[in-house]
Amino acid sequence: MIRIDIKPLSINQAFKGRKFKTHLYNSYQKQLLLLLPTEFEVPEGKLEIVLTFGFSSKAADIDNPMKLFIDILQKKYLFNDNRIYKATIYKEIVKKGKEFIEFDIKSI
Repeated sequence: MIRIDIKPLSINQAFKGRKFKTHLYNSYQKQLLLLLPTEFEVPEGKLEIVLTFGFSSKAADIDNPMKLFIDILQKKYLFNDNRIYKATIYKEIVKKGKEFIEFDIKSI
């Protein structure tokens, strides 16, 4: 598992209306692209992704940051998310300021 110490961004914070990315999303994407390790390689074929989101709020929806994060992973590692056939998502509650995202991508 690769851990990135960044607060997960919700889909509600990422878009104005249906189509326009917010400044917050653009900043989040730039940060993540810099923080994601360059040496990680996505395997060939069908994929499984495992995600853990460390939220500081119990009210945070587990699936809310998933699409944003996977889209950024695609951009960084040059793969199509239509190859993901299985996703396991975990939610962990942490203290404010200790938010994180962990991920792994494996072949099935």
